[in-house]
Amino acid sequence: MTPQPEKHMITLPLVSKTEENICLPLVINVVLRYWGEEIELDKALKLGQKYPGMKGPIMMEGIELAEKLGFMTYIYKGSINDLKKRIDQGIPSIIILPGIHETVQHASIVSGYDSEERRIITYVPEPDTIGAIPEFQFELDWEQDDMITVVLIPKDMKDIFRNDILRFRDSNRICFEAEKLHQQGNINDAMEKLRVAIELDNDNPQPWCLLGGIYNEINSEDAISCYQKTITLNPKYYLAYRGLGNYYLKNKDYLKAEDYYTKAIAVNPHRFGPIYKNRAFTRLQLENTSGAKDDLLTYLEQTPYAADKKNIEDAIGQL
Repeated sequence: MTPQPEKHMITLPLVSKTEENICLPLVINVVLRYWGEEIELDKALKLGQKYPGMKGPIMMEGIELAEKLGFMTYIYKGSINDLKKRIDQGIPSIIILPGIHETVQHASIVSGYDSEERRIITYVPEPDTIGAIPEFQFELDWEQDDMITVVLIPKDMKDIFRNDILRFRDSNRICFEAEKLHQQGNINDAMEKLRVAIELDNDNPQPWCLLGGIYNEINSEDAISCYQKTITLNPKYYLAYRGLGNYYLKNKDYLKAEDYYTKAIAVNPHRFGPIYKNRAFTRLQLENTSGAKDDLLTYLEQTPYAADKKNIEDAIGQL
């Protein structure tokens, strides 16, 4: 009799996307319900009033809501082996992965793995649906955001992590706190926190990239060195290449902007559709009409619900 492959799966509760709030990300909600806890949506809605016009979820707000219920949080640089270890411990891991279309980044939950087919299983908020990603592809995608892992467990389980070395645990948490401050408009406080994170772990690319992003917003040339440091630490850090492209585009250095957009696309050509529109603009400035047209066509292909679809189609017709 042929032995059956061992199953490594966690059954997670089905939570509707309609129950997501900017201060209660879906992934946090799912994990809490897995542990038998639930946050009142009214609390999250009240917190959300601090972020008028914000579209994406504020991960740190959800984490802090969970911690008020007595949960422990670990935010660290993970690995495939660590994910498998957590699954076998009965612990789901929240991970940060590349986005698609007009979303540059999203959070997901690892709920299992298939040791025979070498696939990572991720949670999909639809009945009887899972995401099964080949390990090599999952790792390639996950590396683009430096394998960030978020684990929430009840406080009485904290001994599970007693002997584990969790790389960048403290500095990654500070980064999440800094992002929250940034989203609240407290730029100076966010920058100060990121400098503290860098002092703790100078080799963590995440605070360097986030600091580069803030410098980019205020059009400071310090963005360049922060992004370059990020790339030195992690040559696959997509957001740093894209950030440099945006910086040089704003400063009308179109040759460098095109170069860095191209490097970001080389890391992941399907991660973020709007980057092709940006590169198309740089190529038009460089009189590369055919390249610009190709980019605009790719932009529409990868961003099918773009608000400016008609304008882009008209622009393509004139090239």
